[in-house]
Amino acid sequence: MQFPDYPSESSCYTLINNRNMHYLEGGKDNEDAIIMLHGNPSWSFYYRHLFTALTDKYHCVVPDHIGMGLSDKPANGEYNFTLEQRVDDLDALLNALGIDNQITLIVHDWGGMIGMAYATRYPEKIKRLVISNTAGFHIPKGVEIPWQLKLSRTPFLGALLNQGVNAFCRGAVKQCVTREPMTDEIKNAYLAPYNNWKNRLSVLRFVEDIPLDKGHVSYAMVDQVDKQLEQFSAIPILVCWGVYDFVFDRHYLNEWKRRLPSAEYHEFDAGHYLLEDAGNEVIPIIQSFLEKNAVA
Repeated sequence: MQFPDYPSESSCYTLINNRNMHYLEGGKDNEDAIIMLHGNPSWSFYYRHLFTALTDKYHCVVPDHIGMGLSDKPANGEYNFTLEQRVDDLDALLNALGIDNQITLIVHDWGGMIGMAYATRYPEKIKRLVISNTAGFHIPKGVEIPWQLKLSRTPFLGALLNQGVNAFCRGAVKQCVTREPMTDEIKNAYLAPYNNWKNRLSVLRFVEDIPLDKGHVSYAMVDQVDKQLEQFSAIPILVCWGVYDFVFDRHYLNEWKRRLPSAEYHEFDAGHYLLEDAGNEVIPIIQSFLEKNAVA
């Protein structure tokens, strides 16, 4: 299947923890590595325009997390759908590609927590951060997760909504942009990897992996990221934020500002899928940020 503006010629696969992981790779001759991490329920398609804009100067890698996008879709019981496993997968991929230094992370949604967990594992490797509509800390005090996420986490009902009627994915392509509706072609591209019950399992597991209490399997790793976040204040950080995000709202943006006050901040009248709503504005800002904070 062809996806609009998606650089399929850059598609690659490698075996990671016994699963085929799909990723985009371009600009391999450059030493400056840019790793773009998507969240749920998107996939590498979200970064298609940014990837194309950066590959002339940087070694760009955009993985699809296992169970997402064009990567393998393991069945229930065949894969550990946890934050720690996601970080291990990223670690294994970058090792396989020989990327172990001069890393810039570009993160969005739950890709932010995956990326920041990797960063706290190897802080010496991280040279720059580009952050948008995500978290690197516990849910801010006084903030409740939206009702849509609560329903998605409800036993049995969550599976029916997410795997059965595809409510989470279909809701995202409508609610995560605020300037103009996605065209049918773009919507279909976002939805294509999640076209049946089995292929939507990871979407459900991602929602379930949000730790709301200390007993959750991923709580300890989120807590570690939360407590070590400020160590990155010494490196260049760009934060671009869609202020009409109904999940990662201004409470999260304000928490980033409190934790990392020296970062460069840009706000946009846009939704959660910032690069869809405001890509023409955001991509030049990212390019400028990378150029003025060149890795030595």
